[in-house]
Amino acid sequence: MPAAAALAFAVAFVVTRLLLSKFGRVAIDHPNERSLHERPVPRTGGIAILGGAAVALGFGAAELWLPLALAVLLAALSFADDLYGVPTALRFALHLAAAGILAWYVLSPMHPAVLALLALAVAWITNLYNFMDGSDGLAGGMSLIGFGAYALAADGALAVACGALAAAAAAFLLVNFHPARLFMGDVGSIPLGFLAGTLGLVGWRNDAWPLWFPLLVFAPFICDATLTLVKRLIRRERVWQAHRDHYYQRLVRMGFGHRGTAYIEYGVMAGCAAAAIYAHARPAAIQLGVLAAASAALAAIAIWVDVRWVRHLRASGSAA
Repeated sequence: MPAAAALAFAVAFVVTRLLLSKFGRVAIDHPNERSLHERPVPRTGGIAILGGAAVALGFGAAELWLPLALAVLLAALSFADDLYGVPTALRFALHLAAAGILAWYVLSPMHPAVLALLALAVAWITNLYNFMDGSDGLAGGMSLIGFGAYALAADGALAVACGALAAAAAAFLLVNFHPARLFMGDVGSIPLGFLAGTLGLVGWRNDAWPLWFPLLVFAPFICDATLTLVKRLIRRERVWQAHRDHYYQRLVRMGFGHRGTAYIEYGVMAGCAAAAIYAHARPAAIQLGVLAAASAALAAIAIWVDVRWVRHLRASGSAA
């Protein structure tokens, strides 16, 4: 695994430099009222991460060809969407189709209802990863920590693939940490979300970890996106429209900035990953205790942000 990770880092490093040139400026993220950045930035960095991750296929991870191939197809779809625009319903349908194919391939002949539920879960994490890619270094850091945790808990082909993904994300972070010169874009966030879900299922099938393990590893993203969606549904807002109401976005807007928010989020990510690695192979009682403690900690953080946000709005005279 070390050799694959080192080469994945090198490949991603080289590709990020190419993407910072005119070659990578075919898709530019321009600032708008919903974004947190103030200048145009290329949004093609996901190409570098996937390029680095592809190295794993030559180091014994060829058996994972389907998850990686579907991730590349989703990346192509996302790149087309960045350039030309793809109808939202079509994109979601294709995300769900990819998740369904993968769930069937990995877990068949499991009960169809369970397969459908797991496919929906994978489709959700595919999209929530995209929702959470809105602050410098955030999604790149989650990829480094999340897939790094997978690599530490797994073995064989799965460890190689996850190690390569983590290493490629590390190379990307060199140009994505604040002030970001390159964004991941949908071409990176969509396939990485898909891989977070599908490789999590692969590890469950292989008895590398229990089903809750990937949920806890990626809990900072899952909880932020899911709770934000539920709150917007309750307020009867148009949940498919871009917004700046995620918890990480509120941290940036409250004055922590991109760098401070990244440090806070990295601490939460590392804590969740460490808790998952510690508990995944221990007795059920310890697993339940760790899950309860992590859930309580995440709830406390959400409440802390909510309280500070209300105070911030009152102090600035803004409306929610």
